[in-house]
Amino acid sequence: MSVNVEAWVLLSLALAFIIVRIIVRWNLVGISQFQLDDYLMPVAGAVFTAEVVAAYLVVADYSGLTNSYMSTEERASLDPSSHEFSMRVAGSKIQVIGWSLYVASLWLIKFCLAIFYSRLTTGLQNLPTRVRGAYILLGVTWLAAQLSLLLSCQPFHRFWQVNPDPGNICQPTKSPVYVYVCVIFDIITDLYLLLIPLPLLWAVKINIKRKIPLIALFSGATFVMVATLIRAVVIVSAGPDGAVSGSKWACREGFVSIIVSNLPIIQPLIRKLFSKIGLSQLFSSSGKPNTQSYPLSSRGFQTITSKSGTDTKKGKSNAGAVTGTLISAWGSDEHILNDSPPTSKDITVVSETVVQSEPWDANKHSPPPRREWDSEL
Repeated sequence: MSVNVEAWVLLSLALAFIIVRIIVRWNLVGISQFQLDDYLMPVAGAVFTAEVVAAYLVVADYSGLTNSYMSTEERASLDPSSHEFSMRVAGSKIQVIGWSLYVASLWLIKFCLAIFYSRLTTGLQNLPTRVRGAYILLGVTWLAAQLSLLLSCQPFHRFWQVNPDPGNICQPTKSPVYVYVCVIFDIITDLYLLLIPLPLLWAVKINIKRKIPLIALFSGATFVMVATLIRAVVIVSAGPDGAVSGSKWACREGFVSIIVSNLPIIQPLIRKLFSKIGLSQLFSSSGKPNTQSYPLSSRGFQTITSKSGTDTKKGKSNAGAVTGTLISAWGSDEHILNDSPPTSKDITVVSETVVQSEPWDANKHSPPPRREWDSEL
């Protein structure tokens, strides 16, 4: 498959995944209950589309030519009015645009994932704090990456300067600032996002056969990190084909990011498909007969745990109730652990029963009359 055909195929599949995500969310909560990530993901898809177009232009219209991989003699001998010269200038400009779109699309997808985790972890231990930390980390790293891309070479027009040699930093195809800053920030943010759901999933007391698919579902960022590392290695070692190889792997990385970030959202649909082919046990409950799953909201979980925290008796039965509540709450918002997703008509019910015993006051109350069956007790 040629580079150009592959780019359009990956783009089509990524956009199809985003459309499926929108349909699933529409069916589950209704468009009136869409959250910020439901709107940001289509924006990320639009930016990824622009990125693919830029990658296509580098290969199709400019033959991968930029101001990189040229000797001093080649630069001096190239006529500024020649077609090759104009192609190298235009190709370098597209590379600068492509890098900016690359960072923008990846970080938009990361923000969507962080917002999804913020809904999923409301009231659960210290995870909301981790999500707020993710917002800060993503904002800082995105700004640092974009500023590094745009300000690393000054004056700015040296990014497409052919002669004299502008230096490695001003060659966008292989700029060490572009390659290393982006790959470091990308991996750091992906690792941090992985640390939000995985510890809780590991701690939940469910069958190991049930736990492994869930952990795999939320570990998709590892594939993105692998694609990021491959892209960096390819750019550094590809030589004159660096522009083409880098553009190709940028499309692949963006495609993988969109797929793995939307898998947890569309898993109700995946569950139905697995049920039709006889693999529903992958999405079944833990198998404990005494555990019943209710469509609790995260708010309901927070209320119940706060009430149970004041209990003076913490026996095994109470611990089991908390575990069951944890499983239900984790599955409530995006229905990760419930066997069947709740509809928009679900109601959160939180009740509290207080039992008190008071000493008997003989002056106020007379003893109950003796009945014939008292002697049988």
